[in-house]
Amino acid sequence: MRKLAPPPLPCRAPWWANGGHLQTILGNFLPGASPTHPSSPFRILLPDGDQLSGRHYPGETDVLVLVFHGLGGDDQAHYVRRTVALARKLGHHVWTVNHRGCGEGRGLAKRPYHSGSGADLGAVFAAARATHPGLRQLAVAYSLSANALLLNLGGGLAEPAARPDAAIAVNPPVDLGACSSTIHGGLSRLYELRFIKRCRDAIRQRIEDGLIPDIYPTWPLMSLREFDDAYTTKASGFRDADDYYARCSARHHLSKITVPTVILMAQDDPFIPWQDAAAANPSPAVHLHLEPHGGHMGYLSRDLPGHRWLPYAVDHYAKELLAASVV
Repeated sequence: MRKLAPPPLPCRAPWWANGGHLQTILGNFLPGASPTHPSSPFRILLPDGDQLSGRHYPGETDVLVLVFHGLGGDDQAHYVRRTVALARKLGHHVWTVNHRGCGEGRGLAKRPYHSGSGADLGAVFAAARATHPGLRQLAVAYSLSANALLLNLGGGLAEPAARPDAAIAVNPPVDLGACSSTIHGGLSRLYELRFIKRCRDAIRQRIEDGLIPDIYPTWPLMSLREFDDAYTTKASGFRDADDYYARCSARHHLSKITVPTVILMAQDDPFIPWQDAAAANPSPAVHLHLEPHGGHMGYLSRDLPGHRWLPYAVDHYAKELLAASVV
């Protein structure tokens, strides 16, 4: 694997956020600054007729940071906004991208997005090349998008797709089957139910917008695996959940990545086992950073103003990747 210098400060959990569940929950709900930056909307037409929406935050350097959100989120998620803030502080251009039907993209897509949507990310990279041909691309993807990004980078798609020049994947669910099992047990079931609510809301919106028929049987207390069997796979062309998980888990492709990449995971993530990434034999292009504490997208630290370690780490690795002349 690739070896980069780690961030000087580790994520030392404060006493009130000690443990993966507290890190995850408080990291999501703890208030933080919401800086605003000038931006303009754009759309990307996909081969099947669906469209993606996003926003361009203009910068001054020769770098374009492309930011992708997680399941049930959009480009206004708190971690996306923080990434925009740190990228703009460095002077970089930023594209934030909504997955199909999310955020400002409501009404623009019939098909759902999922953990294997690496081709959609490829369409974004290609559009960015055409729009900003002189800019180097750094992709930053979170959770579900992080797996889709790694699938793209490792050549795990049905057809070749455009790739960025460097990448940071945060908390990727690289083994979808293992994650669906882990999130269905213990306290992690609470996260599963929250995801199910958001996913069912997305189906309802598509039905209300006249994009899809009301033919998918779902219910509030179902598991993610049951939801994927009932909707994701049926609407996306997979045989069933097992087929979807097998074809879209990035762990099978980490050894083939050639783009300089940082994978950042927490060992106390409540529903993404870090061992799956470590055991996947990542290629020499990949730097795998395993942080002992952080939960899922939490990373609250007692050593930093505002307690946010994740943007501090993303900032560090963005500088490492760009300064090392690897993009």
